Amino acid sequence: MKKTKKERKYHLFFLLLWLFVLGISLGTSSYAWFTSNRLVSIGLMEVEVRAQNGISISSDGTNWKSVLSILDLVDAVDNYPNNINQLPKVLEPVSTIGNVNNGLIEIFHGKVENDATYNDRYNIEAIKTVEERSLFENSDKKFLAFDVFLKTYANTKLYLTTDSGATYKDKYVGIENATRFAFVIEGSTQSTDLNTIQNLKTNSNNNVYIWEPNYDSHTKSGILNAKNVYNLDITNNYQELPYEGIKNEIPKNLKVAIDKANKINYPNYFDTVKVSYYTKTNFTDNVEIFSVNQGITKLRIYMWLEGQDVDCENDASVGSISLNLQFSTNPN
Repeated sequence: MKKTKKERKYHLFFLLLWLFVLGISLGTSSYAWFTSNRLVSIGLMEVEVRAQNGISISSDGTNWKSVLSILDLVDAVDNYPNNINQLPKVLEPVSTIGNVNNGLIEIFHGKVENDATYNDRYNIEAIKTVEERSLFENSDKKFLAFDVFLKTYANTKLYLTTDSGATYKDKYVGIENATRFAFVIEGSTQSTDLNTIQNLKTNSNNNVYIWEPNYDSHTKSGILNAKNVYNLDITNNYQELPYEGIKNEIPKNLKVAIDKANKINYPNYFDTVKVSYYTKTNFTDNVEIFSVNQGITKLRIYMWLEGQDVDCENDASVGSISLNLQFSTNPN
């Protein structure tokens, strides 16, 4: 169903609000995740997806172009009414190990509360998220997730260009160092039937690729958080850091302390995350990610703040970040 001019103005109004909303930071303590006495939202400046070098990209599987904006993802409903694009205006920490179920990654929203029994101890409760179509002010979702479609005329290797990544739009506080992207290859087809194209779906974890940008950058607060919570000395260590994400809901009454939130203490709730790609801050070479088959490939793209990352700490919970993706067939 086509939207009226009034409805399009309404969406544009909220888009403009979305571009400039800022999260606010209070206090000075450093913990994993953001503790419950803080406003934990991060305002987003922009999200853009580009395709280069003979790749066409679409938000609905039928209208093809070289660049997708947020407004394209909103307007996808015209020809893709069953989409579940969720585009919140703010982000909050979540965690996942990348398990996929019915085409969707299982992602858990962490709630951190002070334990009144102990001084300076925080426990985490984790609730599995439900993905649904929601936009800007009307979305209470904690991460971005949306579908895109790629069209190629041969089996093609894809690369992330150096314009891809998470960058801070104001002063540097380090939250971009806790961001994650994931790509779920839902499937490929040479069919022109729109219903077939839009309903591609996978249940294989082998089709999930997680990307960690800015792995080599840490603020002083992030370094302190790594030491205090994870017992990691990363003062002079800018290597890839393994971490353990949440894989099942964590009940509140289990009282899992955030400094004990790992698979050694709780193997039923945490596991090591397989990160497919790491990139440095301001990386200078395109990164090969995966190949797509000739025809049309459906991707579900995720962008989130990883609560189990050492850089997801209170001093970083402020400001505005830009999230960008640019796909190319060119390795250079």
